[in-house]
Amino acid sequence: MVTFGTATAAPGEKDTGRLEVGETRDGSTFGLPVAVVNGIDDGRTLYIQAASDGDELNGVGVIQRTLPQLDPMELSGTILVCGVVNYHAFQVAEHRNPVDDTKMNRAYPGDKTGTSSERIAAATFNAAISADYVLDLHQGSTSQMIDEVRVRCGTRHRLHEECLELAKVFGCGYILDQKGPDGQLARAAPDEGVPTIDPELGGCVGWDEDSIQRGVDGVFNVLHHYGFLDGHYDTRPQTRATGFEQYGSPVGGLIDFKPDLGDRVARGETLFEVTDVFGDPKAEITADSSGVFWRARRLPQVATGEYVCSVGTNIDTY
Repeated sequence: MVTFGTATAAPGEKDTGRLEVGETRDGSTFGLPVAVVNGIDDGRTLYIQAASDGDELNGVGVIQRTLPQLDPMELSGTILVCGVVNYHAFQVAEHRNPVDDTKMNRAYPGDKTGTSSERIAAATFNAAISADYVLDLHQGSTSQMIDEVRVRCGTRHRLHEECLELAKVFGCGYILDQKGPDGQLARAAPDEGVPTIDPELGGCVGWDEDSIQRGVDGVFNVLHHYGFLDGHYDTRPQTRATGFEQYGSPVGGLIDFKPDLGDRVARGETLFEVTDVFGDPKAEITADSSGVFWRARRLPQVATGEYVCSVGTNIDTY
């Protein structure tokens, strides 16, 4: 028997429930939506979570489409799922938890007696470190971004190769292999011996079917490769970046991007131009390094110093 919150499943069963993590402002309890898929045969445990940032919905779409396809009678091992981590932010379609103005993916490993976000992080972290592998599904917020997977433990970490292999198996086509900020699940869980990756499934307002399907494919790649499901998955070479350069605008105006997402750019190549509202040029911004055009703001208007785009650098094939 496997239990996660109120979800309980015997071998060969699937169940959904709630993981209680606190009370709302009117004093009523609330819980995160969770699921257990307990395979008929023994095996490893995979933990999957989505929406630790409340406006990043593609991961929720992946779970919505994946869970109905999982037959516990065909599964070896166990899958634990938290469908929405940042409960309060999800309710109001915001990025940060509005109760404590915290970005959830900076709160791990959490604190069960701490702030709202720290309590949620602690509860989900306990599930994560009980697993053998962790998929923390994200997207590039509401910006435009390629589908990629982030390895956040750092190249000197003892689990770096295991995390990198998991990212390759997920198979989005691109990997950002760069140590992440403190408080990320993909930083904290490897410290407890659990390979963890952070798939960033595109970037959009709402959700994007192509990115969701790429995430569903990635989950099944992992399930086949690590023996949860019968069948074999052959990994494909991935484009890896170990550097990440961000560009802001030196002036205010309207942005005109020159490359498309995923395009290779050369050092000195124009990334974007800024014009005034009448179309007269104000600035031309070029790449400091060669790399891949990785991420771009969605809205065309920009203020002085505001974020515009990012380039993945130090490119190789892994």
